[in-house]
Amino acid sequence: MNQNRSVKLRQKKLLDGRLSLYLDIYPPLYIAETGKETRREFLKIYLFEKPISADQKEHNRVCKAKAESIRSERDLQYINKSFDFTDKLSAKMDFLEYFLAKTKKRNQSKGNYDNWYGAYKYLHSYTNGQCKFGDVNEKFCEGFKEYLKKVKSIKSSTVGLAQNSQYSYYNKFRAAVKEAFEERLFAVNPVLRVKGIPQAETQREFLILEELKALFETECEPPVLKRAAIFSALTGLRWSDMIKLSWKEVQGTIQDGYFIRFTQQKTQGIETLPIADQAYEQLGERGKAEDRIFKGLKYSAYTNVQLSRWVLIAGITKKITFHCFRHTYATLQLTMGTDIYTVSKLLGHRHLKTTEVYAKVIDKKKIDASKRIVL
Repeated sequence: MNQNRSVKLRQKKLLDGRLSLYLDIYPPLYIAETGKETRREFLKIYLFEKPISADQKEHNRVCKAKAESIRSERDLQYINKSFDFTDKLSAKMDFLEYFLAKTKKRNQSKGNYDNWYGAYKYLHSYTNGQCKFGDVNEKFCEGFKEYLKKVKSIKSSTVGLAQNSQYSYYNKFRAAVKEAFEERLFAVNPVLRVKGIPQAETQREFLILEELKALFETECEPPVLKRAAIFSALTGLRWSDMIKLSWKEVQGTIQDGYFIRFTQQKTQGIETLPIADQAYEQLGERGKAEDRIFKGLKYSAYTNVQLSRWVLIAGITKKITFHCFRHTYATLQLTMGTDIYTVSKLLGHRHLKTTEVYAKVIDKKKIDASKRIVL
């Protein structure tokens, strides 16, 4: 992690003829507020380009001395304290152990934990089980990215990782490095300038309104699975939030309407989600505050079999997973004219870009529909 480091005083000519003094810093400083790096720190100290009087010359002399004093101070703080101390303290720490600890903290969400643990296994393989913080530099990050592109899947010796698996695992690695940097275990974020692996566009399966109505009118075993699935299609709630939903999180009245206030498992964000009367009906008879609403609902291969059987009996041939009910909610909302910003908030997305995937689906449907009328 050792690098050539320097803090140099430089000047920039302004339009009004003055010279603005700034520090040229290498390696660049990371600015947490913008998420970007910069090599310049402007001091807001100005010189006369061509001093013509004794006062102007004295002004330049004093300002240069002040700027040089700041440069020396930054040099001491930035190099000796920020870099050398951080490097020497953390360089010999076990990065794999750190990554595994971060993975275990995600054990409340099975899907998220599995992705983190998958990333850990490939990182362990890439490093042959030996990786210190001092090993993790920009070249290492680039190398791990290329490794994920070429490595064979742990589940198969002949098939490589799918594009979205590469994307997911590398993002988990980037997240761990960023957390370590924010904890001052890295002096410089080594992954910051390394481009990520692009996500492949996937076909998000969903139900049209007629298919959802068909499911609503079809019996399902166990009944709790049907109630949960319909509730998800009417609210957009994820499986991970559904299975832990308790009565204390359901609030409101018949007159004022109902809503659920809960913490998203995936993002840990606190959400307030209004729910329609029909969605509230799927919750069943109200129990004690701590009681789980969808008691008996659990993730298993057999649950997936029961879901597939119910879908087939309803006359639907699409391959439907539980998460498809969240997709159904999003696409139906957009189809019926709800603006994308509102849909994004209802889904609890942090970024509008995540919701735009559903908008693309709707746009494609419009294009297909426009081609149906042929004279």
